[in-house]
Order: sequence, then structure tokens, then C-alpha cells
Amino acid sequence: MTASEELESFATWIEQVIRERGYDIDSPRGGGKSQLADAASVHRAAITRLLQRQSMPDLETMRRLARVLRVPIRDMLVRSGQLTPEELPLREPSPAGSAQQPDGPSQPQDTPLTLEQAAARLGVAPEQREMFIKIAGQFLPERPLPAVGRPDIEAR
Repeated sequence: MTASEELESFATWIEQVIRERGYDIDSPRGGGKSQLADAASVHRAAITRLLQRQSMPDLETMRRLARVLRVPIRDMLVRSGQLTPEELPLREPSPAGSAQQPDGPSQPQDTPLTLEQAAARLGVAPEQREMFIKIAGQFLPERPLPAVGRPDIEAR
């Protein structure tokens, strides 16, 4: 698939998702593009360029759009042609009572995987794990920092 075909396919898909999420991107006065850009904290021009099939969003814009549109970042990266499904495989659920993973006991299904555990499971070399954690952490939703050493702020 050529780059222009990937852009067309991705833009068609993302338009549908945007409409399903209630953003009016069809009428000039609907304000949907601006509302989406504001919600995702991206420039309106990035939304316009994508919808006009002029350019593919950069990684940070995709991450922000994925969060606002409630779409897995994996879907954004695969559908945009940035990565293939083979390069970014789905995590297979482990059967109940299966053997432990090399990085420790298996976690309950509702407990998120930590970045340290992800690095270990992906086979990231120990000397590269700190960098992996810093980079991968940028793709996680923002969380309030714990109030450590601040008696005036309660930990949440």
C-alpha cells in the first residue's frame, strides 16, 4: 500500500470514529474540529490536515487523539501503517492456573501490567529498561503524582 493509500484509509477510518464520538466535523460551523483539537490538546491544523488527506499525524498527536477518542493506540498505529500487526501483537490472555511468567507471578486480569513487567516480558535488555520505561511512560494516561514528603497534601 502506498503512503497516499495508507493516509486515505486511515483518514476514512478516523473520520468515522470521530463522528461516532459525537464531533461534528462535516458542517463548517459545527466546530467539531476545534472541539476535538481542544480536547486532545493538539493544533486544529493537525486535524484539518488529516481530514483533508494532506498529512498523517505524528506519534504524539496520534497518542492524544487515541486517548480522547477512546481508541487503543495499537489500532491507531496499525491502521495508520506506522506498524504492522506482527510488529505490535495483541497480548494473549493467559489461561487460569498457567505457569508463572519469567518476571514473577501472573497478575489478575484487572491489574494493569507495570512498565517494568512489560519490559521484562518483551525481553528488553536490563541496560535499556530505564530508557524503555521513560519512553513507554509517555503513552500512558496522566496520573496525579503521589504527595511524598508533603504533609499539606493528602496522598490520593
